[in-house]
Amino acid sequence: MTEGRILPGADTQPPEGRLPGPISSEQIFDGQIVRLRISDYRRPSGVVVRREVLDHLGAVVMVPIEEGHILMVRQPRDAVEEIMLELPAGKLDFPGEDPKAAAIRELAEEVGREAGQWTYLGGFYTAPAMITEFIHLFVVSDLRPSDVPPLPEEEIEIVRVPISQLPTVISQVRDAKTLIGLLHTARAFGV
Repeated sequence: MTEGRILPGADTQPPEGRLPGPISSEQIFDGQIVRLRISDYRRPSGVVVRREVLDHLGAVVMVPIEEGHILMVRQPRDAVEEIMLELPAGKLDFPGEDPKAAAIRELAEEVGREAGQWTYLGGFYTAPAMITEFIHLFVVSDLRPSDVPPLPEEEIEIVRVPISQLPTVISQVRDAKTLIGLLHTARAFGV
């Protein structure tokens, strides 16, 4: 059964190919952020494979550029028990939410900014072997202060990183979405 399953993110780049959906599926867990299901898939050869799949609505990540700096955030990540340096990001809150609307909300909440210039760079899956999370990547500039107060439970510290220091920061970052965003930015700026 595939009813109620959360489908992967938007097609921003042509896929290498498409696979049919599961031939059977059992939901094991339904949480606030993810759903866990066990699904069986039939390969073109006829072989049936079983997969544990985390369904996720998707997310956004922004590269905010302000006065020759990238605004990053340092925040606690309880799942890995680390404080991490990341680009501002957040999850889509409901099925079908417009990624840009989510990015506008998250940019305001995490770094207290609104952006006048938005560039969409496409997106990527975080771990397509097991999770349907698709992250949409935006580069934003022409920043101005936002009236949205930060969320106190997130305990975010804003870190201004000079674009010229991107190679050093890239070598220190351990978060995949941040690495992808910074690598795109470094390439764009020739750093």
